[in-house]
Amino acid sequence: MSLTAGIVGLPNVGKSTLFNAITKAGAEMANYPFATIDPNVGMVEVPDSRLDRIQELIPAKKVVPTTFEFTDIAGIVKGASKGEGLGNKFLENIRQVDAIVHVVRAFDDDNITHVSGKIDPIDDIETINLELGLSDLEAVNKRLAKVERAAKGSDKEAKEELAVLTKIKPVLEDGGAVRTIDFDEDETKVVKGLFLLTSKPVLYVANIAEDDMADPENSKYFKLIQDYAAKEGAEAIAVAAEAEEEIAELDDDEKQDFLEAEGVEEPGLNRLIRASYHLLGLETFFTAGGKETRAWTYKTGTKAPQAAGIIHSDFERGFIRAEVMAFDDLDQFKTEAAVKEAGKLRVEGKDYVMEDGDIVEFRFNV
Repeated sequence: MSLTAGIVGLPNVGKSTLFNAITKAGAEMANYPFATIDPNVGMVEVPDSRLDRIQELIPAKKVVPTTFEFTDIAGIVKGASKGEGLGNKFLENIRQVDAIVHVVRAFDDDNITHVSGKIDPIDDIETINLELGLSDLEAVNKRLAKVERAAKGSDKEAKEELAVLTKIKPVLEDGGAVRTIDFDEDETKVVKGLFLLTSKPVLYVANIAEDDMADPENSKYFKLIQDYAAKEGAEAIAVAAEAEEEIAELDDDEKQDFLEAEGVEEPGLNRLIRASYHLLGLETFFTAGGKETRAWTYKTGTKAPQAAGIIHSDFERGFIRAEVMAFDDLDQFKTEAAVKEAGKLRVEGKDYVMEDGDIVEFRFNV
């Protein structure tokens, strides 16, 4: 399942530092715009304490976490929608991702250049969002010119698309994002086909100072970013990218010592990865015992046969049933036998919609 979250932001806000920390991939970092030109792509493991607990209760020979992709996209500058700063290429890179992780500078440091010469996170956010919106508006206007002609006839699909485009255009003209518009199921299908930048779900990440790690609310900038995100129904989290990059390089014991010294329970990256995972509409089911205990990624709303197909196409083709227990039930009752005795082991058929945390054994015949 190749869904990817794209890391975007102005130059020098800490995108590549954050990407390095997440993936340990060594993306180039430099204190000047456009240090990153071609996007870097890296796989990241999804931290999930449930996997360790399942392994503790149903031991297997190995444990395999689930993964997904992050893409580090070069810094966008004002005028990108008109091609400034190689903007057209960067905007096209954003078009290829499924969700946007928008990194915003939320720290003071005279040694790190800010592209606009001042620290103003809301202005930074609006610079990016304006460029994405202008790019979308241009695309919508071009599309409207074609669809209006087709809709004058008996083309039903053209009429449906025209209605959606007419709904979108004034929002973009007012500086809004397509993701803030309410669409019904049929309209949503049309919107997906337009591949608009501002239709993608977004997570705002405040890159805060290391001194604010223990209590991000101390950051004078973070609350501003939270309030901005809330207005469009988005989430905002705080991460100290430079410190997180240091943490990512430590072994487990050193990592724990570092976190304790900072007064932090877990790396901020764990929260970022989980938030990005859910932003993509992803959930996790598990298979347990034997050769491996493993976490599997599926898209919210997936039914049991299609989930089985994620493991192997034969599982979907020959699907008979799924034997399912919830992670919470295993955690409570400690053994598979006890879960079954409590009446919590379920047999589900082809119409069962998977739930996050399901522990499954698929029965199939081919």
